[in-house]
Amino acid sequence: MVSQKQAKHDEPCVQAHAVLASPTTGIIDSHALMSALHQDLTERGADLAVGTEVQAIHRDDTGGYRVLVATGDSDVPYMAVRAAFVVNAAGLWADRIACMLVPDDHEWHSKYKLHFAKGRYYLHTNSSDSPSISVQRLVYPVPDKQITSLGTHLTLDMGGAIRFGPDLEWVSSNTDYATDGGEPIKKVAAAIAEYLPMIQAKDLTPGYTGIRPKLQLPGGVFRDFVIKEESDAGFPGFVNLVGIESPGLTSSLAIAQMVDRLLH
Repeated sequence: MVSQKQAKHDEPCVQAHAVLASPTTGIIDSHALMSALHQDLTERGADLAVGTEVQAIHRDDTGGYRVLVATGDSDVPYMAVRAAFVVNAAGLWADRIACMLVPDDHEWHSKYKLHFAKGRYYLHTNSSDSPSISVQRLVYPVPDKQITSLGTHLTLDMGGAIRFGPDLEWVSSNTDYATDGGEPIKKVAAAIAEYLPMIQAKDLTPGYTGIRPKLQLPGGVFRDFVIKEESDAGFPGFVNLVGIESPGLTSSLAIAQMVDRLLH
């Protein structure tokens, strides 16, 4: 814990009663990470098939799985892939992929059902008549009791620019990335002002949105990631990764190591 006095010394623009410091917390270049992982995969002989959509999954007579995918190719519109192991890491679609294996009355339809929480990020630009704000660290307010969101926190991009977000809006569609709607800018600024009192609404601009797949109902009790090899359900070698929201990207390599242990 960092005292109020030390916190004010380290980050003069930030208002806090006390701070839980995490010296190793940082940011990554997500696009560079994906590019590096893709290179590692191809060097090890793996194939990446973009633009394909899973249509069905069935247990194979040999004990593995047969996955039917739409290729997007008019000459060969569908292709069957046989696999000894399947890892369902489909993000916003993970519940639908999992339920392709089971009948309509199976518990997975409720157990793994995803609810979609859209979050907007706001860009910060100092107006000429606004106070200058300088922050060197990521700043997170105390989350709500249900931990449905970490709050509209302050983050830095790779160039050091300040962004705020995400806020929280429950949506029915996992493709609704519109930036309109949500809380009024003044209300967003008021939430940020609880820890960054110099912020002004006129210095905030809606930037982009993301959607988090959550296992809990809106207003419900927090439910953590599901990382499970499904032998108990009769599907050996099938691993479900469901409800993997933030910090799923940050912990992706650790999740991969865990999946490897589950399968081997």
